Parts: sequence; C-alpha cells; structure tokens
Amino acid sequence: MINFNGNIQETSNSAIENNRGFLFGDAIFETIKVNGTKILFLEEHYLRLMASMRICRMEIPMNFTMEFMEEEILKLIDVQTHKLSNRIRFSVFRNADGFYNPTSNDVQFVITCSELASENYVLLPLNYEVELFKDFHVSKHLLSTLKTNNKMLNVVASVFAKENGFDNCLIINEEKNVVEAINGNIFMKMGNQLITPPISDGCLNGIMRKQIIALATKIENIEMIEKSISPFDLQKADELFLSNVITGIQSITKYRKKEFTSDLTKEIIELLNNTIN
Repeated sequence: MINFNGNIQETSNSAIENNRGFLFGDAIFETIKVNGTKILFLEEHYLRLMASMRICRMEIPMNFTMEFMEEEILKLIDVQTHKLSNRIRFSVFRNADGFYNPTSNDVQFVITCSELASENYVLLPLNYEVELFKDFHVSKHLLSTLKTNNKMLNVVASVFAKENGFDNCLIINEEKNVVEAINGNIFMKMGNQLITPPISDGCLNGIMRKQIIALATKIENIEMIEKSISPFDLQKADELFLSNVITGIQSITKYRKKEFTSDLTKEIIELLNNTIN
C-alpha cells in the first residue's frame, strides 16, 4: 500500500513515461524513521523538505503544514503495518508536462513504507571497510546538499563498492576533499576533535548529521568542528563513522591499511537513543 496525494491505494497508477521525477529527476524526498506513531525528527524533516521545494522552485500547497505531513505518514502506517519501527520515504515531484522547462510548478506526493528491525539505533559488530570513489565527484553548490532523485553518482559508487568488495565508498568534491559516503554523512575523530565536512563542501544537509553535531557539543573533552577532510586525513584518524536517520551511526572499521576504534561512536549512539526515547 502507498499514500498517493492523500489516498491510500495499492499503487499510484502514475505512468512513469509522463512522470518528471522519472524523466528528469525532478523530485525530492525525505527518508524518515517512525517508531510506533512517533515520527523521529519530524520538524527537521519538514523544514528541510520545505527548503528543498523552495530551492527547486516547486509550488508549496497551502495545506502542506507539518501537521499535514505527520497525518499523511501516520495514515499509511496505520493500514500498512503493525511493526514497531518503519522506514518512510516521502517523495514530492513536479506534476507538469514539458521538457526541461515544466509547464507548471504544481506538485504531487507519494509516501511508501517498509518495516525496520529495531526502534533503537545499534552499533553493529561487523567489519565495515570503505574506499574512495574517484570516478566522479559532487560539486560544491546548493543542489548537492538536497535529497533529490538525481543520485546516479551514488548508484555508480554503490556498484563500484560491490564489485570491489567494499561495504561503502567515500565521495569527494572537485577539490578532492571527502564530502560524504554513498548513503550518509561522514565524521572523523582525530585526537579530541570530532570533524565533519561543512555543508559548503557539497555534502548532504543530513538530519542525523545535525543531531550528532548537537550531541557531540555536550561530550566532555570533545571539540566539534566543521571543516574540510582530505583523503590524507583519513589515515591519521582515530575513528570514522557514517550517519543517516535509518541506520543512525555506522562505524567504519577499515580504510585501506588503517583500522579504527569505535569508542566515541558507542557513546554517541547511547546519547542518541536517550534522545529519541
């Protein structure tokens, strides 16, 4: 089941050959974790979605309030599943004809739902090895920070990782600084500093990124810094981890010949679970 423009139905019945999200990537989306009927970080997701729609010059309907977003998500969860935790994808696409130039800026939305294994965020005790992806790069501009349907770089990087036996890849920008991973933001602990790239480097303006920055500022003897990370920095780091709202935090155990600890990662996960509970 899906929620298509407020209607619960089996499919959208929308022809992809006429859908601008499919034809031109003219769509944005939010990936959201819901525990029971509690939508985690609802306000942050709503504000990011509204900001993304404005940046993409989409028309925001008058009824598109945070309460409306919450109601439509919970409407689908109520009929879709009785699991305690769910993953929601809230997609908004421009509903218009035209080629690159749309005939209008009106939008439609579709919400999909899938079950998650756990309400809490957990640190998986697995080996997790990453490598740099250097075939393509993200550009340092505002569109790179949005969750849009233009994710070909991430798809190709995922294929590269799978073909070469890596669990993930780190993405670089045109200045060859590390920006993020395929599916989340990156954090690096070096000494008493926790470092993550600034949004101006072209990384995703991640919801979980914001939560971790806020939590890290409360940890004694840790200095939270937003600054560029070079590939050379990675091999001098004590700890590396990735973040997104579904996984929470994924500890990186190996990059090339360097192996990493996960002490700070464990501490932040504990603080994060205290926050959501």
